[in-house]
Amino acid sequence: MDSYFTAPRHTRLRAEVRDFADREVRPRVPEMEASRTVCQEVSRRIARRGWIGVTVPRAYGGMGAGHLAKTVIIEELSRQSGAMGAMAQASQLGAAKIVHFGDETQKKDWLPAIAAGDCLPTIAVTEPGSGGHVLGMTSTAERRGDHYLLNGRKVYVGNSHVGDLHGVVARTGPGSRGLSAFLVEADRPGCGLAEQRPTMGLHGFSFGELVFDNCRIPAANRIGEEGDGLAVAYSSSVLYGRANLTAVSLGLHQAILDETVAFCTQRERYGAPLSELGTVKLKLGQMQSRLMTARLAAYHAVHLLDQGAACDAELMNAKLVNVEYTLDSARTAMEIHAACGLFTDRPVERFLRDAHHLFAPAGTSDIQLLRLAETALGTAKGSWSHRLAASGH
Repeated sequence: MDSYFTAPRHTRLRAEVRDFADREVRPRVPEMEASRTVCQEVSRRIARRGWIGVTVPRAYGGMGAGHLAKTVIIEELSRQSGAMGAMAQASQLGAAKIVHFGDETQKKDWLPAIAAGDCLPTIAVTEPGSGGHVLGMTSTAERRGDHYLLNGRKVYVGNSHVGDLHGVVARTGPGSRGLSAFLVEADRPGCGLAEQRPTMGLHGFSFGELVFDNCRIPAANRIGEEGDGLAVAYSSSVLYGRANLTAVSLGLHQAILDETVAFCTQRERYGAPLSELGTVKLKLGQMQSRLMTARLAAYHAVHLLDQGAACDAELMNAKLVNVEYTLDSARTAMEIHAACGLFTDRPVERFLRDAHHLFAPAGTSDIQLLRLAETALGTAKGSWSHRLAASGH
């Protein structure tokens, strides 16, 4: 079995993305931080490398390289910019709904454009009044002959202000079987954007609000059958959302450690580098241990996902461990930097702000713990990872 970290194809991919991120992403971070608005240019440059199509089958122009390769791409982008790592993961999340639930026409129409970087997709599920409670959504899609009329609002939509194709889940009837998913072009009449609001971190990434006002959608744009919306939403979150946010956390964690080690070797106290102080060494050792543990959890989970194994619990744990450990290490880094970390000429304060953005999406840490408790108790409800692999989606 290939090592998670040394398979030649993954080593080459990591080097390629790392070089791109160093040359094309890192120099633009100050501008993204200053403007606090979506960075269209870098988003498109990343997309045109074909990396949004990493899990898109080769038959549709994608890389067909799987979830482990996807993790490598997101991790390396996130080492330089959490915002651009978030952009890539959100777009890949948007592609997933078509890969797993789209019909042949939808796949042929959209996946090649996504793989080529000509189309950035999103997925829009969360609403102002329901949050993570998917069944509480109130946006509606009313059937009118050969089309639907979509009305409602979606919030915290990743790539809202750069996306070309929104995957929208709306209510077509009552209960859990009353949700359906649709592909909505960003320029379709009745599909609008609320003003982008400034955020704490991830500057350069947009996760804003979509507004639908009698947006007319062809019935051919429905993904799957009526009633498949819950499956689209849950599978996207479980299989892609948790893994993708794990990868962003992992890249940020590595950047936090790299920056802190560099600071400790350059900064002197008591006539010697900070790195020679025992109390500082203990903190660095703790950060290194967290990172190693988080990396194993991340790559083990996506390796299982690539094998078609049931791995919902591993994906939950990977998201939990990576987000919590990244936040812990960001706080430790701030402690080591002390007053120096409070100034924006050093990136640790940005890392801390960015890390907080990864806590809620695809389930907070409490949600992951509750689901893991169900795994321990033997009361977990099915396995999305095994279900999609077994169904041939």
